[in-house]
Amino acid sequence: MPLSLCTDMSIRVAVVTGSNKGIGLAIVRALCKQFEGDVYLTARNVGRGEAAVKALNSEGLKPLFHQLDIDDLDSIKTAAEFFKQKYGGVDVLINNAGIAFKVADTTPFGTQAEVTLKTNFLSTRKMWTVFSEIIKSGGRVVNVSSMVSVSALSKCSPDLQQRFRNENITEEELVELMQRFVDEAKKGEHKECGWPDTAYGVSKIGVTVLSMIHARRLTKERPNDGILLNACCPGWVRTDMAGPKAPKSPDEGAVTPVYLALLPSGAKEPHGQFVSEKTVQKW
Repeated sequence: MPLSLCTDMSIRVAVVTGSNKGIGLAIVRALCKQFEGDVYLTARNVGRGEAAVKALNSEGLKPLFHQLDIDDLDSIKTAAEFFKQKYGGVDVLINNAGIAFKVADTTPFGTQAEVTLKTNFLSTRKMWTVFSEIIKSGGRVVNVSSMVSVSALSKCSPDLQQRFRNENITEEELVELMQRFVDEAKKGEHKECGWPDTAYGVSKIGVTVLSMIHARRLTKERPNDGILLNACCPGWVRTDMAGPKAPKSPDEGAVTPVYLALLPSGAKEPHGQFVSEKTVQKW
């Protein structure tokens, strides 16, 4: 007989991407304490992921590990199939994985734009394309964005601002706009074309707007399933990415993402919102 996974559809499961360090690790820590079910720490690098699990084990916590590289579609599909077979789907998905170039990095801006949007926007989109098929009724989806998306939006041209705030924007239009930014950044023309001078900020505009689009689609396609999907800002947190001067600890940064992940059964809102400090923000 072929080996099969031991399946228990009754166990709830939470999955956090990019969670071997920083805010992701803090989210896993909090979920291990507050979520009733299995919590999966995921990372692209198996060694670093398993080391992070051991570190949490030493705190008396028992996360599980699965390899997941959001830049690799095969890795995403393999993970999704594992959760589908073992749990019948996923109850909580927190898309935390992301990258940022340091301010002092000398990599050409066009390259920074392409690399940053590939992971933060396009790969987060790929995650949803695959995992949307296995989100269970009553599920919670949290996309970790940033307040930088709000400041970046305010520095866009009025035309771009209007397009990003349009409730009828389609996913295809959004992808096209993100690609346009990359193309114009590579030519060194992004500023004169109405874009801010921040690849990270534009990538997070993409994540925030994508979250709103996906939430609207959930409302339309699965109206009775009670799934809530939101984008959030964890705040300025002391991590490898943000540096040591940030005011918040990773555990403090995890508060809002975890709040959204644990919205009570039957809750109707927030949904399709951008949330910071557990409060819906104007977009």
